Amino acid sequence: MDNKIKLLIINRDFFMEKKLTMILVCLFLSLGMAFAQTKITGTVVSQDDGEPVIGASIFIQGTKTGTVTDGDGTFSLNVPANKKLTISYVGMETQSVLAKPGMKVALKPSTSLQEVVVTGMQKMDRRMFTGSTTKINAQDAKIDGLPDISRSLEGRAAGVSVQNVSGTFGTAPKIRVRGATSIYGSSKPLWVVDGVIMEDVVDVSADQLSSGNANTLISSAIAGLNSDDIESFQILKDGSATSIYGARAMSGVIVVTTKKGKSGQSHISYTGEYTMRLVPSYSTFNIMNSQDQMSIYQELQQKGYLNYAETSTAVNSGIYGKMYELLNAYDSTTGMFGLANTTEAKAGYLRSAEYRNTNWFKELFTNSIQSNHSVSISAGTDKAQYYASVSAMYDPGWTKSSQVQRYTANFNANYNVSSRVTFGLIGNASYRKQKAPGTISATTDPVSGKVNRAFDINPYSFALNTSRALSTTDYYTRNYAPFNIFNELEQNYIDVNVSDFRMQAKLAYKPLHQLELSVLGAMKYSATTQEHNIKDNSNQAMAYRAMGTSTIRKNNTYLYTDPDDIYALPVSVLPYGGIVDRTDNNMFGYDFRATAQYNDSFNNDTHIVNLYGGMETNSVDRHNTWFRGWGMQYDMGETPSYAYQVFKKGAEQNADYYTMGNTSERSVAFFGNGTYSYKGRYTLNGTIRYEGTNRLGMSRSARWLPTWNLSGAWNVHEESFFKSLEPVMSHLTFRLSYSLTADRGPSNVTNSRVIIKSENPWRPFASVKESQLYISDLENSDLTYEKKHEFNFGMDMGFLDNRINLGMDIYSRRNYDLIGLATTEGVGGEIMKYGNIASMKSSGIELSLSTTNIKAKDFSWTSSFIYSHTHNQVTDLRTTSSIMDLVSGNGFAQEGYPVRSLFSIPFKGLNREGLPTFLDQDGNITTTGIYFQESDPEKLKFLKYEGSIDPTDVGSFGNIFTYKGLSLNVFITYSFGNVVRLDPVFSNEYDDLASMPKEFNNRWTVPGDEARTNVPVIASAIQNKNDANLSYAYNAYNYSTERIAKGDFVRMKEISLGYDFPKAWVSSLKLSNLSLKFQATNLFLIYADKKLNGQDPEFFNTGGVAVPIPKQFTLTLKIGI
Repeated sequence: MDNKIKLLIINRDFFMEKKLTMILVCLFLSLGMAFAQTKITGTVVSQDDGEPVIGASIFIQGTKTGTVTDGDGTFSLNVPANKKLTISYVGMETQSVLAKPGMKVALKPSTSLQEVVVTGMQKMDRRMFTGSTTKINAQDAKIDGLPDISRSLEGRAAGVSVQNVSGTFGTAPKIRVRGATSIYGSSKPLWVVDGVIMEDVVDVSADQLSSGNANTLISSAIAGLNSDDIESFQILKDGSATSIYGARAMSGVIVVTTKKGKSGQSHISYTGEYTMRLVPSYSTFNIMNSQDQMSIYQELQQKGYLNYAETSTAVNSGIYGKMYELLNAYDSTTGMFGLANTTEAKAGYLRSAEYRNTNWFKELFTNSIQSNHSVSISAGTDKAQYYASVSAMYDPGWTKSSQVQRYTANFNANYNVSSRVTFGLIGNASYRKQKAPGTISATTDPVSGKVNRAFDINPYSFALNTSRALSTTDYYTRNYAPFNIFNELEQNYIDVNVSDFRMQAKLAYKPLHQLELSVLGAMKYSATTQEHNIKDNSNQAMAYRAMGTSTIRKNNTYLYTDPDDIYALPVSVLPYGGIVDRTDNNMFGYDFRATAQYNDSFNNDTHIVNLYGGMETNSVDRHNTWFRGWGMQYDMGETPSYAYQVFKKGAEQNADYYTMGNTSERSVAFFGNGTYSYKGRYTLNGTIRYEGTNRLGMSRSARWLPTWNLSGAWNVHEESFFKSLEPVMSHLTFRLSYSLTADRGPSNVTNSRVIIKSENPWRPFASVKESQLYISDLENSDLTYEKKHEFNFGMDMGFLDNRINLGMDIYSRRNYDLIGLATTEGVGGEIMKYGNIASMKSSGIELSLSTTNIKAKDFSWTSSFIYSHTHNQVTDLRTTSSIMDLVSGNGFAQEGYPVRSLFSIPFKGLNREGLPTFLDQDGNITTTGIYFQESDPEKLKFLKYEGSIDPTDVGSFGNIFTYKGLSLNVFITYSFGNVVRLDPVFSNEYDDLASMPKEFNNRWTVPGDEARTNVPVIASAIQNKNDANLSYAYNAYNYSTERIAKGDFVRMKEISLGYDFPKAWVSSLKLSNLSLKFQATNLFLIYADKKLNGQDPEFFNTGGVAVPIPKQFTLTLKIGI
C-alpha cells in the first residue's frame, strides 16, 4: 500500500513537473513572439503636394493584419521584425516598404482620380466627398503664351464652358459652370484663391465681356496671378460641393491652390516663355479686294453718291473724297494742283487705288515676341516650408498701340510652431501697365436698331471694315476731320495701370489630436487707373473743331450752338488741345474666418466622423472717380487751354465733367458641415449655412438666408463582394445630393431700401443752377436672394486597375426668386421696378472619360474625352422686352425659352426693287415697317426663335504620347448648340471708306435678281430720298433670319512637343531638371459653319479694345537647380 502511495506521489510530481515545464515553454515562446514584434508608427502622404493621405490601407505583407491612416495620415501597427508593409490607396500606386519606426511613405498618383478635394475652406478625403467636382493639375492644363490662367480651363472639366469672347489681356473669358443660373445676374462662378474669395474691382457681367468697352480690361480678378505659381484648380459644381459658400455659390466655385514649399526639398526654378503670334490673313475672311471694292464705289457714283458737291462736305470720305481734295489742292511753289482735273488723271488715280490691295492686317499687326519670365525658390524642413517667386511679362503688342507689362511677386510660408500649432502666411502682389487703342462705349439706336461706336480705331475691326483701296500714308476724312489710322493710334490711346495686393494669414491649433481650431484673416486691395489720352492732332479732337465750310458747320454735331443767341453760328468747344478722360477704381476688402474641425474614427475605423463649422465676415469697399479735362495741350507741355463754352454746353445739357461713387458691402455667415462614413463604404453628408448681407431687403426673411445640402455616397469598391469584380472593375462610387444655394443677384440692383440720389436738374439757361434730391428707386424691403434647388446623381467608375476611368453626373435645377424688372401699375411713381419675379429650370449631363491606352517602360499613351450637355428654360418672367432686345446678338430672356435666347425678324425675300422685305409685328409684309421698340407680347410672337447664344454641348478630346523624355500633346475642343448673329454690314448708305464682304458680289442689280439672291440692292440716292426710313429696312436685314449662323465649332486648341533632358546629362550640369516645349495654340478650326466666312464663332467683332485669341507658337524653357 505504501509503495502504491509512493508511486502515485512520484507520478503526480512527475506530471506536475511536466505541466510546469510546458507552461514555462509556452511562456517563453509567447515572450519571444512579443519581443520579435515592434510597434511601428508612420505617416502616409501624397507625393504630389505632401498632404496626408487619409484612410490609406496598411497591411503586414502576406497577412490580413493591418490598419488605416487617420485624419493626419498617421498609423500605428505591431509588426514582426524584418517584415514589409503593403500600403495602398485608391487612385495611388501601391508600395511595399520595410517597416521601421517613424517611417514616412509618399504615394504616387496612379490614375486621374484625385483623392483629396480642396473646397477652399477644408480638405476632404475623396471617399468621403459626396459632391460633384473636378480637379485640374495646373501644369497639365496651362497654355503657354496665354498669361491669364482662367483660359486654361477650356475643355478641361465636364460642365464648364469657357468662351473666349475677347482675347485682349485683362479681359476675362465668359465662364459658365453648368450654364446660366440667373436672368439679369452675371452667372459668373466664384473664384477662391487659397481659401480667400476674390473680388472684382469693377463688376462686368458675363454678357458685357464681349462689348469691347474699356472697363473689360479690368474685368478679370485673377489677371494678376502668375500661372507658374498655380498648383491646381478644383471646380465645385453641384450644391453639395458648393454649399459651404451658400449665397455666393449658385454659379459654381473655382478654387485655386497656389504652390508651397515641401519638407526636405530645395529648388530654384526658372521658366521662360517666348511667344510669336501669327498675323491674320485676308484669305481667311470674305472681304473684298480693292478691285471688287472699286466696282462697288463706281456703282455708288452711278447711283447718285460720291459726287463732288456731297463728298467734299461729307462726314466720312475715302478714295473719291481724297481725289476731290487733290483736285482743289494748289501748290503755289510748283504752280500745280495735287491732281490735274482731266479725265485721264482722275482715271489714273482711281486705277492706282483699284490695284492697291492694302493689307491692313500686315500693316497693323506684328509678329513681335511676347516673353514671360518666372523665377521661384522653394525650401522646407519639418519645421518650416517656403515658396517665393517673381515674374515679369513683356508684350510689345500683337497690334499697334497695344502693349502690356506685368510684374508679380508671390510668397507662401508655413511654420510648424509645435506639434499642436501651425502658422501660414501668403502674400501676392502684381502690377500691370497696359496700353490700348482709344475707345468710347458703343451705343444702339433704339428706333432704327443701328449699333454705333464713334471714333473706333480697333486695329482688328479696322482691318475688316476698311477698304483695301485706301493708302496707308494718305489722310482721309472721318467725322469731318482728317484721319489716318497710324496717326490716330499714336494720338488716341488708353493707358491702364492695375495694382493688386493680397495678404493672408492662418493660425491653427490642435488642443486634441482629433480637433483643430483655426482662424484666417485676409486683406485685399486693388487699384486701377484708365487714362484716355486724346491728343491735339487726333481725329477725335479735330472733329470738335471741324468747321471747314458752312455746310460742315451746320451738320457737325460736335460743335456747339449757343441757345442764348438765336443768330449764333456753331462754334468749337475745343479750339485748342485735346481731351483727357481719367477713370480711377479701387477696392479694399477684408475677410475673417474662424473654424473648428473634428475628425475621428471609432471601433477600428468602422465609424468615421468629420465635423466642420465656423463663421466668417466679409467686407468690400469700392471707390470710383471719373474726370474729363478739355483743352489739354499735349504739344504745349500738357498745359490746359479750355473754352468757357464747354462748361456752358455741359451745364445746358446737364452733363457731368467729373463723378464720384462709393459702395460698401458687408456680409456675415455661420456654417457647419458634418460627414459620417461607415467603413469608408457608406457616407452621409450635410451642410448648413446661415448668412446675411446689407445688399438685400431690411426684413429678416429677405436679408438673412439659410442654405443647406443633404448628400450621400456609396463606395462600392469597399464592399467585400467587389473583390470578385477585380481587376475588370477596380473602382465604383455612386453619389446623390439635393441642395439649396443662392446668389445676391445683379450688382446694380440695390433697392432693398429706398434709393435717393442727387442731381442738377435741367434748366433752359446755364445761369440758373440748383441741385435736388430725388427718389431713384422705391424701397423693396422684400428684395431677397436668388435661389436654386439642385438634384445631382453621380457615378465614378474605374476599370482594369483604373487604366480606364469614367465619371458621369446628371443634374436638375430649379432656380426661383430670380431678380427681374417688373412692369407695375405705377403705384408710388414707378412703372418699372426690380423684384424677385422670375424663375427658370435647367438640366444636364456630364461625362468624363480618361484612359491609359499603353503603358510600357519607355512609352505611354493616354487619352481623355469630355462631354457635357446643358439646357435651361425661363419658366416665369413678368417683364417686358422689345424687338431690339430679342434680336440683338447678346440674347435676351423670354418666358418659355432659354435664358440667352436669340430671335430674328422673318425675312421674306427681296422685292422688285431689290429691297429686303419682312414679316412685321402686325402680320404684314413690309420693308420699313419694323418697329424696333415694339414690346407688346402678342405682337412679338412674329419673331423666329433661332436658339441660345450660350452653347449647350461642349467638351474636348485629348491625347498625350510619351517616349522616354519626349511628350506629344494633341488637344481638341468643341462646342455646339448656340447661334451667332453675323456682323451688321448692310446699310442703306455707304461711303468710300468702308469695305464690303464678298457677298456683295451676289447682290441684287436688276429686276428679276430677287429670284436668285437674297443679298439686297445698294440703294440709290433716289430710293433713300423717296423713303426717309429706308435705314430701318437694312437694319432689319442685319437682324433677320438671313443674318444668323450656327456657333458650332471643333478647334485644334493645342499641339505641343516637349522634351525632358536625361537625368544623367542634367546632373552633370549641376541641374535638377531641364526641359524644352514647343506649343502651337489655337491653330485652326476643324469645323465651323460656312456662313461665318472666317468670323471666329467665339469672338464678337465689336471693336473697342477687343481682339480674338491669336494663332500662336510658344517656346518654353524650364531649368531647375
